Amino acid sequence: MRVLECRLAIDDLDSFVVDIGEIGDRHGVTIQAFDARYVADRRHLERAVELADRAIERGENVARDRAVEILLYAAGRRQIDRALEMGVDEGENRAVVLVDGRPDADGDEAGALEEVTALEAVVSTEPTLEASDEETLRSFFEITEAERGATDASLSALVRERVALLEVEK
Repeated sequence: MRVLECRLAIDDLDSFVVDIGEIGDRHGVTIQAFDARYVADRRHLERAVELADRAIERGENVARDRAVEILLYAAGRRQIDRALEMGVDEGENRAVVLVDGRPDADGDEAGALEEVTALEAVVSTEPTLEASDEETLRSFFEITEAERGATDASLSALVRERVALLEVEK
């Protein structure tokens, strides 16, 4: 799995989604773009990929598309429309673009990442995961102050717990 931390300027979301889908197909990888405000850290995405692949392998996936299944797990939600809140939108976005080889194929993650980086929508590559938006994460993942006070676990660990709970709630 590779990630591109960047700033995106998306004029047409549908075209952007088609572009990254075509790049993924050419390189045998899955590509998913996230609004960086909703990503706790790299381990959050790694866990989502792991659980999405396990669901697909078992035939328990909700979505037909691997990128959407990864999005569902990353968001900790079964409803696609609610999980889409975590994706990028038209306009300026602090983003994280995940590029991951499919488990059943020899994908070219490096080549796909290079092509994604060259897209017109990529304004700059810059760290977007260093300063997480705690309030947004707590609100999106419904992590209360009481829960935070009851544990010494990091916010990232609590987000990963929500990702794992999606598996239990099926």
